[in-house]
Amino acid sequence: MELSPLGVVATAGSLRAADGVHLAHAWTDAGVIAAPVTNGAHVLHLSVALCVLNDTYREAAALGITVDGVRVEADGAFADDWSSTGITYRVTLDSPASPEDQLRLLDVVEKVAEIPRAIRRGAPVSRVPCATPSPAP
Repeated sequence: MELSPLGVVATAGSLRAADGVHLAHAWTDAGVIAAPVTNGAHVLHLSVALCVLNDTYREAAALGITVDGVRVEADGAFADDWSSTGITYRVTLDSPASPEDQLRLLDVVEKVAEIPRAIRRGAPVSRVPCATPSPAP
């Protein structure tokens, strides 16, 4: 999957990239490296990538599948009115598990990953008025 200018990559473990934004991580001591993270579209796509990465480690532990590294690429586009046209992601695993067990893990993650599920369902977004407006200059 070739990433567009709005695509991101999140990596951890043996597949952890050398450069990018370092994020603390519950599942690995060295943390996650994410890149690029320079605009809101990147952050939206990173939310999917990071959720899938985290849930891959979590579900692997629950299934007894060893995972040494995870790389998640997430990308998407926007229509002229900036409505999302969808988000896609791809997972690369470094694991001694059989291809069948790796696919089983990815199938479970696809079903349980919270952020992709939330985005699929949609959510209203609205501004809340500030408590005290700033005085006019």
